[in-house]
Amino acid sequence: MDETRRHLLASLPFVPAALGEWLMAWNYGVPPASVAQRGTNAMVGMADVERIHEACKVFGQMDNQFGAGLVRLVVVGYLDKTVKPLLRGRYDDRVGSALMSAAAGMSWLAGWTAFDSNRHGQAQQHFGQALRLAKTGDDSLTGAWVLATLARQAIHLEQATWAAWLARAATDTARRAQASPRVMALMLSREAWATALQASQSGNPDRHTAKQVERLITEAERAYAQGASDRDPEWVSRYEEAELRAQAGRCWSMLGEHRRAVGLAEAAVTEYRERIPRTAQFNQIHAAEEYLGMGELEQAIDMARAAIPMTKALTSARATELAQKFADELDPYSSSIMVRQFRDQLHTELAA
Repeated sequence: MDETRRHLLASLPFVPAALGEWLMAWNYGVPPASVAQRGTNAMVGMADVERIHEACKVFGQMDNQFGAGLVRLVVVGYLDKTVKPLLRGRYDDRVGSALMSAAAGMSWLAGWTAFDSNRHGQAQQHFGQALRLAKTGDDSLTGAWVLATLARQAIHLEQATWAAWLARAATDTARRAQASPRVMALMLSREAWATALQASQSGNPDRHTAKQVERLITEAERAYAQGASDRDPEWVSRYEEAELRAQAGRCWSMLGEHRRAVGLAEAAVTEYRERIPRTAQFNQIHAAEEYLGMGELEQAIDMARAAIPMTKALTSARATELAQKFADELDPYSSSIMVRQFRDQLHTELAA
């Protein structure tokens, strides 16, 4: 990718209105009768498709371990220089369908690394491309995964209505595809999170909404408890039980049930501290937020202080933003010596 195009992509804004067109195309568009491509370009085979899957797996592991800053440009370069030429190659229907799914997975990862870098317009464009590729390959499960990730981005950006629509579209798509229980668990968990965000933005979550969130969380837990299946796509393996429970904790937090949320966040820190540092850092800060929500300032600062080395070790703009957001939430206690010391330490360590 040339430098001009890279800067253009980096400056793209997030456009909520585009999501409506994508949802319409996903729900009502018809996949092509054939994805075979003839001509004189190089022949593409299943070995090429498998290499894309393997590259996606390796890049995804690096992203989980270190954050997107280390791997984002590598993923985008691989997408441009390896995957796109293959899409212009020569292949039959069988290879073509598999190639579309693999390319959708790599486009998803490009979007995810842009999301983690706070490049939300660029992330949205990659996710949109992933959705189109999944539609072309008639791959409903990958489409549901992309829709659920778009919902996650909308939750992050506090676009509550879009988050709910996208999450419900993901759940509906997975149901129509008769997805495995663990895929359904992920979709239901994401729908619960989006529903909780809507409730929190209303300013006064009612009992009906709280029960709806609890029902979705319970359904997700029951689905997950059914265990793995030979119908599970590769990508669902990264969503472990502790991650689903931590997402449930975010729901309870949005509904003001901080004591219920904090234990789930702390359990996720214990689970992921040695294996997936970014997820551990997120939950460490979330636990600090819950203690702050309960009025336990000293405990909140102790939890957040423990996250500073984790934040510093990651190349994740989201992780840094989350730590800085917590520091901003301490404004009502800005006269406290503990708060001033924490803010000074955070600023010094991250600047270094």
